[in-house]
Formats: sequence, C-alpha cells, structure tokens
Amino acid sequence: MTSETKRKSAGFTMLELMISMTVTLVLLYAAVSMFRNASQTNQYVTQASDMTDNLRAGLNLIQQDLQQAGTGIPTGGIPIPYTSNGSSTAPCGLTAEPNRPTLTGSAQFALCNATLPSVEPGNSLGPLVTAPDASTSRPTDEITVIYADNTLGMDLKPINLPANPGPPAQAACNGTLTISSKTLLVNFDATCVPVTQPGVKLNPGDLVMFSNTKGSTIMTVTDASGTGATFAPGDAFNLNGRSADTSGTIWQLQTSSACGGAPACFPPTTATRIWMISYYLDNITSPPYVRLIRQVNFNSPTPVGETLENLQFTYNFVDGATNPANQAVVPTGNSESQIRSVNVFLAARSTYLTRTGAKSVYARNNLITQVSLRSMAYYNKYQ
Repeated sequence: MTSETKRKSAGFTMLELMISMTVTLVLLYAAVSMFRNASQTNQYVTQASDMTDNLRAGLNLIQQDLQQAGTGIPTGGIPIPYTSNGSSTAPCGLTAEPNRPTLTGSAQFALCNATLPSVEPGNSLGPLVTAPDASTSRPTDEITVIYADNTLGMDLKPINLPANPGPPAQAACNGTLTISSKTLLVNFDATCVPVTQPGVKLNPGDLVMFSNTKGSTIMTVTDASGTGATFAPGDAFNLNGRSADTSGTIWQLQTSSACGGAPACFPPTTATRIWMISYYLDNITSPPYVRLIRQVNFNSPTPVGETLENLQFTYNFVDGATNPANQAVVPTGNSESQIRSVNVFLAARSTYLTRTGAKSVYARNNLITQVSLRSMAYYNKYQ
C-alpha cells in the first residue's frame, strides 16, 4: 500500500503541468518582448546616429564653403561679359548669363547681373523630393558660392611684369597673354606663377580671374599643358569668347593705345584660380535614396550626405535701410552682394523603416544653422 501511494504521488498532475507551462510561456513571451524592444531600440538608435552623422557631415561642408564665400573676390562680385539694353526689367541685358551647375545639367545665373556674385541663391532650383512614406513632393533649394583658391598662389606675382632695377630690385615675369580671334592664350613664367606644382596645377574646367588696373574678368580653362593655358569659346560656363565690345571681357583689360609695337597690350595682370561650389539634392542617380551633392565647377558631382530629404536656404541682407531678413530670393532693390548671412535647413531620414510600437516608421531629424559670410561682412575702414 505504501509503495503504491508513492507511485501515485510521483510526477505532476495535468493541472500542475498546465500551470507550469502557462507560467513558462508568460516568462518566455516577456523575455522575447524585452529582446524585441531592445533590438528595435538599438536599431532606432543606430539609424538615428547614422542619420545625424549624415546631417553633420553635410552641414559642416556647407558651413565651411559659406564662410569662405567672397574670399579674394572684388567687392560686388567679378565682372562678367555684359551689355545692358537700358531696361530695369528682364530682359535687361543683351548678353546671355553664365551657366551654373544643377542636378539635370546647367541653368543660367540670375538675369540682369553684370557681375558674378559670391553667393547666388537658387530658390526651388533643386529637385522635387517625395519622401518614401509621403504622397506630396516638396521643392528643394540650391546654392552656389565662389571664392579664391589659396593653395596655388597664382596671384602672388603678375603673369607679365617688366624688370625693375629698384630699389627694391624686381626681376621680370616673362609670361604672356595673347588674344587670337576669340581665344585667350596664356603662357606663365613658372618662376613667378607656380602653375605646374603637382596636385595644384591648372586643369581644364578651372575658373581663372584675371585682374589689372583696367579691372577684372573671369574665364574657363579649356586646355592646360605645362606652363600654358587656353581659354577658348564653348566652355561649360559660357564665359569665354565674348564680344570685344562687351564690358567684363578679357578685351576690357587691355590698354586702349598702342604699346610695344602692338595695337594694345595687357598691363601687369594677375591670375587667380576661383572655386565655384554648388550644393543641391540628387534624387535621380541612386533612387529611392536622396543624396546631398557638392559640385566644384562643372566637375563630377560628389555625394557628401545620404538619405537627405530637404534642403532650404534663406538669406539675410544688409542695405542700411530695411535690412530684409529670412528671404528666399533677392528682394527687389537689393543685390546678392548685400547678403551677410545664410540660414540653412537640412533634413534627413533613416535608411530603413524602424518599428515603433505597432507601426513601422522612418526616423527623422533636421539641423538648422545660420552662417555669417565673413568675407562679405568685413569692411576695411582703413582702405
């Protein structure tokens, strides 16, 4: 009887087994839920971190270029080929505006400008971007800035400079500038102008500003070899080969009288390489991802940020009267040379959907900053 009772009491009853299984399942479900929540949180944090890195990397580059805007550029911008028709409304010029890079190729700078400004707004010039989880598109902006290159040192001495016995003594710079038909041919004296240094030499597509006592103009290198550079018509910017009777051309930098047996010549003239930097969003190259593009001149675009979905710029002007602020375009009566700071808005989303509660959504973030244009805001009261 005792052994039979013991056999009956060994093991679990069905009720006990069901209770233990229920408790185990509850604990297992809690553990799995905690693991899933931790995994989702980790995924969200990782996506947010990558997104913030993209935002900061892109915004830092935009800030650096904006802070350089106008460095080494004449006040008001660089004169460009321009013939006015005397009108204050478009079309107010008889010559085509230079081209600027855009996502789909090129577009013209603002009409009626006789100069190439250090900062050129591009309100809604960027692509229409539709977020993956949205049905409406939003227009994005572009911005183009120019500043002098300080790595080459081309403007330390003139291309052409007669010797001076002094004091102080000055050795000659035996470079030449020659206009053949509508093509400018420049031969640099390597002892004065370092255009052959490895890594910083002139290349086709580079922009060069020429300056002397007659003024300034800007042209595009179409060919470069050794110490020689050619500036022929048909360049991507549409700057070369402009008519001799148009202001802002290379012809305007020549003397108006005969010199050295020639009908005209160039006074001592310096050359400065100019960087033109454009920022815009690209939703075409690698859809559905939207990338932030930094393009130097018309060279190949370089992506500097991924999964961006909005880029907006507004501008603060100082004109001594109304000082318009937070303007998307240049107000009537103002000019780009009066821009003193730029407001930048950059928005990004996560690469993948992340689970938040019962829904899968994209993580989003944005950065906003205001950049002071140091070179354009500085005024030398001693000049």
